[in-house]
Amino acid sequence: MIAGDIAWVATSTALVMLMTIGLAFFYGGLVRKRDLVSTLSQCLTIFALVSLIWALWAYGLVFGPETFFGLIGNPLSKIALNSVTPLTPADPKLISSNVSGIPEYLVFAFQLKFAAITPALIIGAFAGRIKFRSLIIFITLWTTLIYSPIANWVWGVDGWLRTLGAIDFAGGTVVHMSAGFTALAAALVIGKRKDLGLKESRPNNVPFVILGAGLLWFGWFGFNGGSALAANEVAVSALVVTNMAAAAAAVSWMTVDWIRKGKPSAVGLAVGAVCGLVAITPASGYVGVPASIIIGLVAGVLSNLVASWRSSRMRFDDTLDVFACHGISGVWGSLATGLFASSAINQYATYANGTHVNGLFFGNPVQLLYQAIAVAVVAAFAFFGSYALLKIINRITPLRVSPEEEEKGLDQSQHGEEAYSEE
Repeated sequence: MIAGDIAWVATSTALVMLMTIGLAFFYGGLVRKRDLVSTLSQCLTIFALVSLIWALWAYGLVFGPETFFGLIGNPLSKIALNSVTPLTPADPKLISSNVSGIPEYLVFAFQLKFAAITPALIIGAFAGRIKFRSLIIFITLWTTLIYSPIANWVWGVDGWLRTLGAIDFAGGTVVHMSAGFTALAAALVIGKRKDLGLKESRPNNVPFVILGAGLLWFGWFGFNGGSALAANEVAVSALVVTNMAAAAAAVSWMTVDWIRKGKPSAVGLAVGAVCGLVAITPASGYVGVPASIIIGLVAGVLSNLVASWRSSRMRFDDTLDVFACHGISGVWGSLATGLFASSAINQYATYANGTHVNGLFFGNPVQLLYQAIAVAVVAAFAFFGSYALLKIINRITPLRVSPEEEEKGLDQSQHGEEAYSEE
């Protein structure tokens, strides 16, 4: 074991956990005042629930020995880490340096945080409209049936998309695309807010939005830098480009708002930064600073335009634009990885035949094809799988609260609490 690697990945694990709290405040500031407690509660509940799911069966589904024609891991192989001790080394194939410097316990803990924050991202699509009981059922089944297979295909030691040649350093497809396209499905199934278009919807607490975005930005250094699973030059590079992409997207989103609306938006600045963080996630271990700035600039503009289109057309009600921010930026970031990936940044990334991973602009156009296949597969599986899952759950127990409960707010109707006491 390498003490420096353990220290860095353990710190990154804590940073990624903080992102769930950051997301709670980010979403909590954006929703209506009467849904603030519910939004915070949903994020924390999902973290606790998925922690148990991950320990009992999902970790085995993702990182256990391949089964069922190589499409999923064996859930029985790692129940509560029954076959693993604190001294069991991690599989070197999961680590950017190809040296096992950390115990598998730490891989389990680090990846748990990814599994926990991914479904929490989805709740922004139906904020203020879902029954808490139905949410618990959905998150349990979604983590098992949607997230785990995708994570296995992309990150599993013998996952079929990974074996094909698709790369995703820290979760552009696994985390953000799966959440974004699930959010689109959820918005369609659950339906629009009852007062959508009747009155302007504004954030209830802009300082919370800024605080949440700041915590997300801070935690993302662990999200991307920690994904090297080693304290090495790849982790350092990932940390640097993460910051640059976030900064570029924050500025580009703000600039688009400034041009279109006449004023720069503080909320837009925060949302843009998150889009940049999403877009750089799959590429963070493979690209340099110039590419990261381009990735961020494009993400801010692209996601802003998609969010504006959604808002003006109102064909579906993705309340907090999860699809525009995570789905679209995730797609762009994954494809951009196929353009800008360079072996000069990551000498450890190789294909099965031992050749180094490079993107289109570094002499390897086939990498863009691999990325496009992964994008298409993940988008289709996340959208259609989640759509079917939500439809089935809705037949068993209603997903949506009653109109009266929606008007009253989920804080009171689902939790019997309120964010701001009148006393």
